Amino acid sequence: MSLKKTGPALRTAVLAVLGLIWLLPVYLLLVNAAKSPETFTTKESWVPTDFALFGNIAEALELSGLAESAASTLLYAVVAPAIAVLVGAAAGFAIVALRLRHGFAWFVAIFGGTVFPLQMILLPLFDAYSRTGLFDTQGGMIVVYTAISIPFSAFVMRNFFSGIAHNVFEAAVIDGASTWRIFARVYLPMASSALVAIFILQATFIWNDFLLGLVLSQSDTVRPIVTSLAGMQSTYGGAQMSTVLAGGLLVSLPTVVLFLFTQKFFARGLALGQY
Repeated sequence: MSLKKTGPALRTAVLAVLGLIWLLPVYLLLVNAAKSPETFTTKESWVPTDFALFGNIAEALELSGLAESAASTLLYAVVAPAIAVLVGAAAGFAIVALRLRHGFAWFVAIFGGTVFPLQMILLPLFDAYSRTGLFDTQGGMIVVYTAISIPFSAFVMRNFFSGIAHNVFEAAVIDGASTWRIFARVYLPMASSALVAIFILQATFIWNDFLLGLVLSQSDTVRPIVTSLAGMQSTYGGAQMSTVLAGGLLVSLPTVVLFLFTQKFFARGLALGQY
């Protein structure tokens, strides 16, 4: 067999093996989340025994307050990325299209917020939230999620708008369009794929957040869903491992559905500059 024929076959085989390895944790999650607490054992974690998935999900919702946390997390994952995307797009538009004075310095100042690890600001953030009354409030969680999402949004949108010829802005100005009209009617529609890609990434990050929710919230109606899920495993959670795994499966489904329904926009957004 020639090298030209074996090359694609070998590549396909390697990708298939890597795909199976990647799917192994998913298989373990599904198999063990479907076991009843009475039959669950780590010695038979690879072998399906019975099917009690829906009962485990119902018990997880009852024990941990996941339903209330899911509603709050959905609010955070929609509102905060939407605001961050608009603010980031406005910052990128000002730096690139309006040619803001010291624009690169402003860009570095905005994006510099991502240089320091999140763990470094947790203590001062908790202190500030406690003093201002934002601790354990939905408004406070939206504020912090928006703030940490803006730098990445500004970074991507600045790079995207750099690929648009400045003649587009000049032509719109000659036609008599205002700055806000140019931003809303010209630049935002051209960047729709990038905006959706940023929104998906930031919404996924917020949905899967654990650390900020653990530090800045405590009630079921405010704390994110992953934090509530982790509480099921604590000393006072009282949930069996199969119930916890069923809750984890339930928590992971929204992000999977989001990617499945928006994968075309996400793929286009990754190829920045193609609009």
